[in-house]
Amino acid sequence: MKPESIQAPKGTLFPALVTLLLLIPFAHAQTFSVVYNFTGGSDGADSTAGLTVVSGQFYGTTSEGGTHGYGVVFRISPTGKESAIYNFTGGADGATPESGLLYNAGSLYGTTSAGGASKSGTVFSITPLGKETVLYSFTGGVDGSGPQSGLVKDSMGNLYGTTFSGGASGNGTVFELIRPKTQGGHWIERVLYSFGAGTDGANPVAGVTLDNSGNVYGTTSAGGTYGYGTVFELEKSGAVWAENILYEFQLQSDGGVPYTSVVFDASGNLYGTTTDGGAGGEDGGGTIFEMTPSSAGWTFHVLYGLPGWGISGSFRNILMKAGKIYATTHCDGSYSAGTVYELSPSGSTWTYTELYTFTGGTDGQYSVSNLVFDQLGNLWGTTRYGGAHNWGVVFKVKP
Repeated sequence: MKPESIQAPKGTLFPALVTLLLLIPFAHAQTFSVVYNFTGGSDGADSTAGLTVVSGQFYGTTSEGGTHGYGVVFRISPTGKESAIYNFTGGADGATPESGLLYNAGSLYGTTSAGGASKSGTVFSITPLGKETVLYSFTGGVDGSGPQSGLVKDSMGNLYGTTFSGGASGNGTVFELIRPKTQGGHWIERVLYSFGAGTDGANPVAGVTLDNSGNVYGTTSAGGTYGYGTVFELEKSGAVWAENILYEFQLQSDGGVPYTSVVFDASGNLYGTTTDGGAGGEDGGGTIFEMTPSSAGWTFHVLYGLPGWGISGSFRNILMKAGKIYATTHCDGSYSAGTVYELSPSGSTWTYTELYTFTGGTDGQYSVSNLVFDQLGNLWGTTRYGGAHNWGVVFKVKP
């Protein structure tokens, strides 16, 4: 199931309810502000991935809007001045970007979930001034199709990511894009792993994480023994990559259907989230979990069960700073419109703090965004909908 299919339809709120939501004071209003309202026009609409900071400016993507309706790459200043630096045409350049952007050596890198030479998505680079280059177009075959994740790089500048579908069995891939050795050369795609019949995992939404040895870690949103996703490792042995399943979700108190990848802390522990299950079992709002390594393998335990209902939890990678975890949720909270939260360690337990609760009105609705800090300690992110024009907002909130 793709993330786009799980939010409530736009425009289903009754006018009276919308008016009521607009009149309700925002939670933590003194710390929250809308920096920009997307209009749904040339500036873009439906920002699904959050922001990347480059030299004090913020860069992101929208999956809709723009001159051609296929999304944009945009830049926004700390004061809220927004400009679309590139408009996707829906052709060979790509369409419908759902990923965030990776900044490296003067360029930003991302994926589109559609468009490209075979209409199966692309990997692209773009300069801060808006010059786009397609590095690879997926064919929709064994090389993969429909990437929804962002990218990470290794020390050689090679890029790694996932595709939601395609591959040898149609259940998605983990791929590497090998950087050209000479200027003007072509990037080469190599499939590190194709998800098979499902017991090994299927349909990764999130990207991957690399350890210091070059091993690859990630999650799948489906598959595994119970069908609710996995945490996996790809370990290289010579020219072959072998998959190790580190955990299989059961959609009970452990959660299920992860749309985020996993991230390391300084001690080598892995952290991630699920969108479903948790304290309420199958009716929960997802979990935040930790996995600790030992000579006997990895140990999984839940740090916190999120409130909410069915696939309402965190959709993008968590942000860790000073031992604390920060993230957004899709549609839980008092108004079922999403939240921004902090999870902080307190002895052997973790304390959950809701930093902001979206009302679904002018403050925004349905955040599937990652979060980033600015130099003043504010968290920045995006929502898909809501705002003055119901096409989403860029927001900031002070923890």
